[in-house]
Amino acid sequence: MSRSRTPHRVVVVGSGFGGLFATKALRRADVEVTLLDRTTHHLFQPLLYQVATGILSEGEIAPPTRDILRRQKNARVLLGNVKTIDLQAQTVTSTILDTTTVTPYDSIIVAAGAGQSYFGNDQFAEFAPGMKTIDDALELRGRIFGAYEMAELEADPLELDAWLTFVVVGAGPTGVEMAGQIAELSRRTLKSNFRAIDPSTTRVVLLDAAGAVLSTFGDDLSTHALHELEGMGVEVQLHAKVVDVDAHGIEVEDPDGSRRRLEARTKIWAAGVAASPLGRHLAEQAGAELDRSGRVLVERDLTLPGHPEVFVIGDMMALDGLPGVSPVAIQGAQHAAKQITRRAKGSGEVSRPFRYRDKGSMATISRFRAVASIGRLRLRGFLAWVAWLAVHLIYLTAFKNRFTALMHWAVSFVGRGRSERTATWQQVSARTRLQRLEQGDSGRR
Repeated sequence: MSRSRTPHRVVVVGSGFGGLFATKALRRADVEVTLLDRTTHHLFQPLLYQVATGILSEGEIAPPTRDILRRQKNARVLLGNVKTIDLQAQTVTSTILDTTTVTPYDSIIVAAGAGQSYFGNDQFAEFAPGMKTIDDALELRGRIFGAYEMAELEADPLELDAWLTFVVVGAGPTGVEMAGQIAELSRRTLKSNFRAIDPSTTRVVLLDAAGAVLSTFGDDLSTHALHELEGMGVEVQLHAKVVDVDAHGIEVEDPDGSRRRLEARTKIWAAGVAASPLGRHLAEQAGAELDRSGRVLVERDLTLPGHPEVFVIGDMMALDGLPGVSPVAIQGAQHAAKQITRRAKGSGEVSRPFRYRDKGSMATISRFRAVASIGRLRLRGFLAWVAWLAVHLIYLTAFKNRFTALMHWAVSFVGRGRSERTATWQQVSARTRLQRLEQGDSGRR
């Protein structure tokens, strides 16, 4: 078969918002799509905190990628951790266990997302896990509910206080949502569950080195969110820089340079992101620049400089200061898919620049409380919460997921129950134990 009759081969790296929406946008194009990812699911990352706090199950926010794409005949899904992208040979090498796969491409969309950033202090991760994956959320669930179990056994008043103190680092949407849910969990859900302790005495501390809560939402909504959190009993400490973390607590530095310590067994890191290392891998080959978060400075059409066949989207791209949020990833994915579809047709059109349409930002504080910034519109309280509910139901991928999520929300927000409280010691300890095993293997090699 001549090359002119061979379908255009597209590789999509990542099954998050960018990767999944790019693949779906190519469903009617004369292309062959291979979606590569190290997980078998599409993760609705904005709801991870609800998995961590027992509201939703992991399956409700992470449906199987294969099932989502089962009717898209021009797409296949491969499991693998992408190790290299060879820009000259136009191949992608991925591995899983002892299997290595090399996948050729004519065009590639790199949407490998971002991980947690500890701002050069990666040792903090052992004691203050982030919240970027299902594994992270399940570990945090075990740590949160496990802290109450340990508190029930504790006779020492100081140790008891440490078990009932939860510190959340980062006052962006994730940190605010997590702090609000822990406060609500302690005051509503766990009421009457224990005999030796009173969960309502839980101390929830929200730290941020900046001077505002939800700073990107504007002063009015930021101040409203601060007052709502404080009204729920959350201690909001701003201008507080984390300088050390260990198993028993966290040390912060105040603006005057003085340091103080918070004794807390449970710490949650919700501050900062770092783009996938694939961004640096691509930049080094292409001579492209990276920003401070490791994102690639792309061309106006979202391509890698000097490589019009390579699109970099979502949390991996840097363009016009656009934030690393799902609407940017989705719109970037749709833009890249359109450019590839035109090229596959051989239209010869000049690549078009990407134009982002800001659809606003939303964050929940607790049940029936949220803030939303949509264009010039500013919403707060119950109305903002309803808007948040509607938007998240729309973006949950399958009807089954929407229905079950809605039922769980009804149980948790109207009532007091949280059915997804099951956790195991393995979930809590597996991450750090695996890291130590890997470090041991590396040392022996």
